[in-house]
Formats: sequence, C-alpha cells, structure tokens
Amino acid sequence: MAIKIGSHVSMSGGLIKSAQEAASYDANTFMIYTGAPQNTRRKPIEDLKIEEGYAFMKEHGLSDIVIHAPYIINLASYKEEIYELAISFLAEEIRRTEALRSNYIVLHPGSYTQKDVDYGIDRIADGLNNILTPETKPFVCLETMAGKGSEVGKSFEELARIIDKVQHSDKIGVCFDTCHTHDSGYDIVNNFDAVLEEFDRVIGLDRLKVFHINGSLNTMGARKDRHANVDAGDDNPRGKDHIGFDALYNIVHHDIAKDKPLILETPWLDKKTNLYKEEIHILREGR
Repeated sequence: MAIKIGSHVSMSGGLIKSAQEAASYDANTFMIYTGAPQNTRRKPIEDLKIEEGYAFMKEHGLSDIVIHAPYIINLASYKEEIYELAISFLAEEIRRTEALRSNYIVLHPGSYTQKDVDYGIDRIADGLNNILTPETKPFVCLETMAGKGSEVGKSFEELARIIDKVQHSDKIGVCFDTCHTHDSGYDIVNNFDAVLEEFDRVIGLDRLKVFHINGSLNTMGARKDRHANVDAGDDNPRGKDHIGFDALYNIVHHDIAKDKPLILETPWLDKKTNLYKEEIHILREGR
C-alpha cells in the first residue's frame, strides 16, 4: 500500500484550500491547525468549508488528515489562568477536530517552567482527565519532545507516566517526531528498531498513531528542537541535517509507518521552490 505522506498546510482559506495546497505537493494526507497556533481566534466551524474540502480530497486521493493543537495550550502550567485556558481551549479544539473528521489531534504535552517534571506530569494528566470522556472521538496524540527548557515528553517514560494517570487512556496516542526524538537522545539514525523496541516496552506500539518527519540541525541529544530539511547537506542555507536522508527514508518505509500519516514540518526556505513537493517525492520514491 502507498505510504501516507504530506506536510503541514495553511488553513486560512478553509479545508478546501488546505486540500488544494496539499494536492499541489502530490501529498495524500496533510496536517492543519484549525486557526492560528499563537492565539485563540477561530472561525466558526460552519465557515471552514469542510464539505467542499472533503469532496476535493475524495477526488484527489487525500485522507486521514491530522490536526495540531495550538502552541498556546500548556497543560503543565502552574498559573491558573493559563491552565484553565489550556483546558477550555483544548476541549474546543477537540470539538473542531471532530467536526473536521480527523482521528488525531497532536498535542505538545506542556512545560512546567518554575516547577518540576513530576508536577508537570501530574498537571497534564489532571488536565486531560478534565477534558476526555468516553464519547471523545479523536486520539489526543502526545508528541515526543526534544527536551528544550522545561518541556515534558523528552523521554518515552515521561509520556508513559502521563498516560498511566489518564482515566480514559484509550483516547491517548503518540506522535513520533523524528527531530525531537533525535534531539532528546534516541538513536533513530543507527538503531531505529532498537528505539521502537524501547517505545513498545515503555508505551506500546499500539499507541503510535502519527509521525512528524523532520531532519535536525543538531547532533543527537542536543535538546534544541531545530528542524532541518530532508537531505540537507553542508551547503544548506540553514545548516546540515544530522539525521540524514537514509535514516528518514528508512523510517518512512518501515513497517511501523504503514497506514499512519507521515507529516513533514521542514523549513520553507525559498518561496520559489516547491520544497514540500520535492521532499515528499524523494521520501516516497528515493533519490
């Protein structure tokens, strides 16, 4: 079966424009924010052109889209106003995810800032317990994080500890970000199968729902979270990819990736060049 691969696309013109952008990259899936990721302003669901979008998607072989929760959601915050906003806004984003007929909403777990990781884990789990119900339809996919600052989710163990504390844990999945996982210290370049074995032991491969496919501008374990383009060499304007094409190609074509959305979040360096189309092509077909 053909791999499901696409990229982040704009939602500014509704789902129809998102689908048209994805099709221009020869993608067969894509990821969107339901509005700007930096604020809470959102168009009404009835203005998102969902039916037109799905008609276009059916015609052009696009399916199994992914929603990304906005960055301003921080379920690990100790500040009550930020925490309450995170709970209410994530609940609304899940409702919009359902309306957009997506099975997945990807969530950065959160940052504990002036507290500690144990506090952050408990806070995130409590927040999810305030949101998730037996009727929740999409998987809330906790993203593997690079470990920058006070981020929660830099290890499989941290994600597992959150999941273990969530009452409706059947609603929790994981989004495996290649840049973040590499930057947090997992050797996905030389020992991807061993990393998967560890993931299975700690979390369970059945929870792995989505991949973010990104190179990294940093060496393994740097904990910096700086995405690189696929196959970026020494002459790349932003810097060299330390994961490399061979490792990313291996992941994209690995058995674990079958039937899962694979989403590029690589930098857009030159508006005159269709980078996503090029990267999707070489990851799908090889160099």
